[in-house]
Amino acid sequence: MLRDIDRVQLLVPDTGAAAAKWIELLGAQDAGKDAVKTLSAKRTTLRIGTSCIELLEPDGTGIADTALKARGRAHLFAAGISTTDMAGLEKQLAASAADVVAENGQLHICLPVEDTPVRFAVSPHEERSQVGDASFLYEATLLVQNEAAAVKLFVDTFGLNDAGFEHISSENFGYTGTLTLFDAQRLHRFEVISPTSAEKTMGRYFAREGVCYYMAFCESARMLDIEARATAQDAGITVERPDGRGADKTPDQMWLHPPSLGGMMLGISRPTMAWTWSGHPDRVEDVA
Repeated sequence: MLRDIDRVQLLVPDTGAAAAKWIELLGAQDAGKDAVKTLSAKRTTLRIGTSCIELLEPDGTGIADTALKARGRAHLFAAGISTTDMAGLEKQLAASAADVVAENGQLHICLPVEDTPVRFAVSPHEERSQVGDASFLYEATLLVQNEAAAVKLFVDTFGLNDAGFEHISSENFGYTGTLTLFDAQRLHRFEVISPTSAEKTMGRYFAREGVCYYMAFCESARMLDIEARATAQDAGITVERPDGRGADKTPDQMWLHPPSLGGMMLGISRPTMAWTWSGHPDRVEDVA
């Protein structure tokens, strides 16, 4: 029933300041302002690629204000999912442990994962033209202690088919996990991972924050433009380019650090690169 990671929600103290970073660095476009009453939040929606970024700012006391004060800083608040069967998904969720509130055509979901509230926003699927320098979001990463149990909870809650899931691990970053591909032929998924090294950045982050969203990933055919802009703006960026590939050729991956985008780390992969670890390495295209 789940189709795309079509947006993320970023909780920030100032939506205007955060929006400016996405616009200046990635060419995002302002798509409007409204409010999410169930979260007690003002919302600015940006278009980037074929996806959306929802910037939430507390509007009085309530869920958003409590969450921002608890973390003490801006952070990735919720993964946004699209579906072509909203009624079917609502029926599926009604039999789960999730708390669901419908508002303005969206479902705002709170699911307890290891006794921690994890949030999702579900929207009806919508075809959109591409905006800016990203192509589309495809992944939201959740850090947990027990990856297998969390994945089972997601399967039961959202009715996912685990036949297309991919198990992953990394000694370099220090984790093991699962990519819960919604469709084995498409990249969109949750990345549910457990840190395996307390010495690595991810392990230190998990020790400090506990169960939480860590980052999101998108694909882009304009990585050189983003890299050049981030460098010119002195924005935090980590670039992964194979040895021997010149600086005039696209990197395989790069990561924009949280301060660069108002509080959220964004990974960016070149077209087809994510299939390397997503079940179809044969689909990865060579760099010209």
